[in-house]
Amino acid sequence: MDIQVWSDVICPWCYIGKRRLEKALSEFPGEANVTYRAYQLDPSPVPQGMPIKEALAAKFGGSARADQMFDHVTGVAAGDGLTLDFDRAIAANTFDAHRLIAWAAGQDRQAAMLDALQRAHFRSGVDIGSRPALADVAASISLDHDAALAYLESDAGTSAVNADLIEAQELGITSVPTFVIDGKYAVQGAQEAATLVAALEEITRREAVDAGR
Repeated sequence: MDIQVWSDVICPWCYIGKRRLEKALSEFPGEANVTYRAYQLDPSPVPQGMPIKEALAAKFGGSARADQMFDHVTGVAAGDGLTLDFDRAIAANTFDAHRLIAWAAGQDRQAAMLDALQRAHFRSGVDIGSRPALADVAASISLDHDAALAYLESDAGTSAVNADLIEAQELGITSVPTFVIDGKYAVQGAQEAATLVAALEEITRREAVDAGR
């Protein structure tokens, strides 16, 4: 089974969705190959070092509304064993972070790189819009710091990220996480692990029926 996951690094629901998918796959009896694809919730430039609370308060109509959203998703994440510290999180344009994930994928470390970036953003207050900070995150999972920084300072990986963004548009993806399974079935949102398991089992059943026709 092939699972393509469109997600954005600073999307808390994508962080939750990744954790739930991992749990679902640990319970799913079949084999699955997971690839994470780039998506940007907001491709516009972000002032360096801007707290995410400040950025989203301006976007969603004030700090009270933003705090409600933060409290809700923080509680959901805690139920899945994840820590979201929005008091430390820094707003960032994620294009370079997605490029770094593409670089790590070439070293069979894609999922580990995404996980490290999410932890850095949501728990440690790392500005993942900063190339030196991104190189530090790469080093934290034993990838070469200087090679990562040189890669980020070049144009490498730009076409790969743009290809993911274009494909998301072609597929009509407007929210993340979105899971595209075997190129035919789409599951949207950070579904509970049990829901994902049921979906995977149903897809397996349908594919077996189709193969037997």
